[in-house]
Amino acid sequence: MTGEATSEATASGPEETASESVSVPITEPSGEVAASESKGEEQAEEPQEPQDPASQAPAPTASTVTKPAPPSEDVPSAPLLLTVEDVSSSSVTVSWEPPEKLGRLGLQGYVVEICREGTSEWVPVNARPMMVTQQILRNLALGDKFFLRVAAVSSAGAGPPAVLDQPVHIQEIIEPPKIRVPRHLRQTYIRQVGESINLQIPFQGKPKPQASWTHNGQALDSKRVNVRSGDQDSILFIRSAQRSDSGRYELTVRLEGLEAKAAIDILVIEKPGPPSSIKLLDVWGCNAALEWTPPQDTGNTELLGYTVQKADKKTGQWFTVLERYHPTTCTISHLIVGNSYYFRVFSENLCGLSDSATSTKELAHIRKADIAAKPKGFIERDFSEAPSFTQPLADHTSTPGYSTQLFCSVRASPKPKIIWMKNQMNIQGDPKYRALSEQGVCTLEIRKPSPFDSGVYTCKAINVLGEASVDCRLEVKASATH
Repeated sequence: MTGEATSEATASGPEETASESVSVPITEPSGEVAASESKGEEQAEEPQEPQDPASQAPAPTASTVTKPAPPSEDVPSAPLLLTVEDVSSSSVTVSWEPPEKLGRLGLQGYVVEICREGTSEWVPVNARPMMVTQQILRNLALGDKFFLRVAAVSSAGAGPPAVLDQPVHIQEIIEPPKIRVPRHLRQTYIRQVGESINLQIPFQGKPKPQASWTHNGQALDSKRVNVRSGDQDSILFIRSAQRSDSGRYELTVRLEGLEAKAAIDILVIEKPGPPSSIKLLDVWGCNAALEWTPPQDTGNTELLGYTVQKADKKTGQWFTVLERYHPTTCTISHLIVGNSYYFRVFSENLCGLSDSATSTKELAHIRKADIAAKPKGFIERDFSEAPSFTQPLADHTSTPGYSTQLFCSVRASPKPKIIWMKNQMNIQGDPKYRALSEQGVCTLEIRKPSPFDSGVYTCKAINVLGEASVDCRLEVKASATH
């Protein structure tokens, strides 16, 4: 018995002939056996003269039709388990098992024949018998429908064929639709107002499926939303997102009564509004209690919290006290005795802080504690002191054309007078220099220095109790020339 093998063949027309090397007659749709003359005929009931089998019948062709002859031990039996393994839009693959009886003369191969629906003619696919148990018929036309049979062939002729019960139908393979949602769209897709939305959703399906979109179960607004669908993906585009574009977008892909759906949640957000109102509840010691109401507009998303700031009436500078604070009441501590404070509150979400804040109208005065009586012998401490530098100037190297600054810090009471000198020359009033002194920190800004500005800089602090000075060297390196 031969091993299993695979062969490919192209569906032939009625004009093709069978193999010339082996006498294989074409059988009729009835499936009866047509055997050629062989030595077994010598055992018939009526004796006759021996004749050459070639002189008994003409050479078989695809159009030759012979009358069925009784089977003999020389003719193999029908192949077993004829099965269609695969059908595509242009080919079909069939397989079978060898017959139980191979015949006394041995097996020479198999012949595959097809009969198109509506005709009665069986057409061989392979021109000559092939020793394979699997065959691929290619180049079939879309829509073809035909019956198929396989017969085993020996030198004595073809045995009875194995015929498929149902016809084979060549049709386009339908691939069910399937949507592949990108990973970043499997959770809520967040965009800010004014940004563009561009969703590209790939899908599969054959033939080309029909894609459609809905927004919260309703048809899309074609004036705001553009949709373009191809063979493998669908693109949804919004040039400038608005908060009304938030919601659930559902993509439906339909094909031959089958459909696949995918939902994408989009959230369009913007900065929140400020708290509706704020109130100074109480002031005691170095503490102040505040209360405010949430904003009317949260920016179409949840708030991350509130930012609370304070400002001293004297300086007017705002400092952050609390960030991303969730409650709507708070107590601010460690306020300086004798100062008066304003407070303001910002709202915050994913887009950032609100553009404006809600501020308190009344001041929080941090008063000194009243002293009922002074103990005898109390001597008031004198905080007056001569100037002393707590942070000296440091030598500095600068690049021509880039402004530089010199820093130092001084301690003195009463407040000292600050004088800046270069190479022991007073530079007060020179527009090239800008001197600042705030809370004991002295700063000298040198605007766009040049190598001429190199030298020793001195900061001198003077009050009624004395004076002090610190020096540093500034080197302005000239640019390298090529």
